[in-house]
Amino acid sequence: MAAELFEGHYVWHPAADDRLLASVCVDVRAGRYLSAREALAETRSDFALRAHRSLVLASEAAGTDLVERWLAEEPGPESTLMWARVAVQRAIRAADARDERAEALERIALAACDRAAATDPADPTPWAAKLAMARLHRPHDPAPAGLLTSPPGPWRLFARVLALDPWHREAHHRFLSFFFTRYGGSVNAAWDVAAYLGQRAPADSALRLLPLVALVESHNPTRLLAEHVWEQPQWRGLALSTYRNWLPTMAGYRFTPVLDLAYLAHALVMGRCEFEARAVFTAVGPYASRMPWSVFGEPADQLSRARRACGLPVPS
Repeated sequence: MAAELFEGHYVWHPAADDRLLASVCVDVRAGRYLSAREALAETRSDFALRAHRSLVLASEAAGTDLVERWLAEEPGPESTLMWARVAVQRAIRAADARDERAEALERIALAACDRAAATDPADPTPWAAKLAMARLHRPHDPAPAGLLTSPPGPWRLFARVLALDPWHREAHHRFLSFFFTRYGGSVNAAWDVAAYLGQRAPADSALRLLPLVALVESHNPTRLLAEHVWEQPQWRGLALSTYRNWLPTMAGYRFTPVLDLAYLAHALVMGRCEFEARAVFTAVGPYASRMPWSVFGEPADQLSRARRACGLPVPS
């Protein structure tokens, strides 16, 4: 799906150019679920779209009783998946806020994920949702051979997702985030896992960006020449190879992968590859994500700064 042309403003909504999803979000905010059921039902054979839509809709529904009503009135693959998605979001928010209900909400979320997985055994999405909670209880499965640091983690749970979809984008990002320092991991473990996962992925996969995600996560502005790390040959080469091999596949996407494009554009700009970054910004159109820009300052300001470096217009 081609993004729309930039018309002088950024669009921050996570639905991006999935117009059906954007309209369903309006219904969900109004307490209606029928359009959500239809929007998810058509994704049963497209796991990337199913993960994307269910995650965005869960963010809209988490503060309401919509999914509970939906599940009671029409139990099925879509309602059980949405209950799992919403339950996971509530559990994570409670844990991060040190809410006394966090443990109870986590038990509910785990049960919801298990129910969704049993309702549709071919769907990897409930397992990816469960991966998001792994950082709450820090499993220590041994790492496979081939990793320098051999970091323990939720390897068995990750393997369950890969058995259903070997290149599931959300699962890879959820798994990598388990090793981030802000969740109890370490910089070396995150780099090790990102390199391992990125090297396994096909050359034309957005998963090749995982080491660049880990690089942003480890950014320390107090370190000498921190802003010049992306100019090092290994990082510039990774950004350029992903640009050459992955960006052309965008024509086959059913929605614009805004976050992946943002990481690629950021790496190219930081690596002084403005010509290539310009093409990425053109592909993403007006759609914007807060990451990775928020790591370096106010997201809109940082995004505008990067676009200016490429000779592109920014909001007035």
